[in-house]
Amino acid sequence: MFVVVLLIVIAIFVIVVIFRSIRIIPQAYSGVVERLGRYQRTLSPGLNLLVPFIDRLRPLVDMREQVVSFPPQPVITEDNLVVSIDTVVYFQVTDARAATYEIANYLSAVEQLTTTTLRNVVGGLNLEEALTSRDNINGQLRVVLDEATGKWGLRVSRVELKAIDPPHSIQDSMEKQMRAERDRRAAILTAEGSKQSQILEAEGRRQAAILGAEGDKQAAVLRAQGEAEAIQMVFHAIHAGAPDEKLLAYQYLQTLPKIAESPSSKLWIVPSELTQALQGIGEAFAGRAPAGPVPTPGAADDDAPAAPAATSAPSGTLSEAANAAVAAAREAASAADDIASEATDRLS
Repeated sequence: MFVVVLLIVIAIFVIVVIFRSIRIIPQAYSGVVERLGRYQRTLSPGLNLLVPFIDRLRPLVDMREQVVSFPPQPVITEDNLVVSIDTVVYFQVTDARAATYEIANYLSAVEQLTTTTLRNVVGGLNLEEALTSRDNINGQLRVVLDEATGKWGLRVSRVELKAIDPPHSIQDSMEKQMRAERDRRAAILTAEGSKQSQILEAEGRRQAAILGAEGDKQAAVLRAQGEAEAIQMVFHAIHAGAPDEKLLAYQYLQTLPKIAESPSSKLWIVPSELTQALQGIGEAFAGRAPAGPVPTPGAADDDAPAAPAATSAPSGTLSEAANAAVAAAREAASAADDIASEATDRLS
């Protein structure tokens, strides 16, 4: 019976020794081994053997990058305003031995160090600078934390300000300021748009006026050129036809009544050349009568040869033409007298 009990005890002892001698470390973890109370070595991931009852394994250390969000911390700015700031720290354990023996609780140490550093950095800034300089604050915090936690076996990779909450009164004032700023920008943009619109409209009117003036100029030039060419053609036609005084006088009498045809004519002055024109027409038609030799009594001898017959038209036809010309001249003179009397009545 004693032997059976002894064998059972020995078997249990062997199982316990084997169990305490074998340690399996997971990936991304490290284990610190103490032999008789002193640091002996750091176990890497995998299967590891220990000396039972002599070596002791400390709690495993997580070697992965960790993210810790700290509660809001009240911070006083340079302009004596209390703001609440939330921070997020990204760090990683690089030395399990230092993280175990150099600091008692590295999470609490990182939190307290972040709070004090944040107060130092934000305390030198006013509220507006603190709200607009997050990148600068993050950089300063990361440098200070990385330098301070290096001896603890930690590496701080990033520090982010999650939220900066000013007092409610300041938030209301900031909202009013933002609203006023946006209203000002909207008014400026509206004024700029109205200005540009008026400038474009004025430019369009100017261009239209310029184009209209150019069109009037071209039309006037073309009209003047056409009138000049017409005058030249009439001038050449008149000289090519070689008009005599009779034709010019007749055309003058035909043109004279057209002067008073305008309904806006209030006064019509009879030109002094009217009488000369009528006289020229009368003389022109009277000049067609034959100017044959007039016989002188007693000048012809009985033996003298008879005068040759005139080759002109018969005297009866010439007399009728002369009488018609005189009648036409008288009618023109009468019409001129009527026009002159009408003009005198208008003047009176």
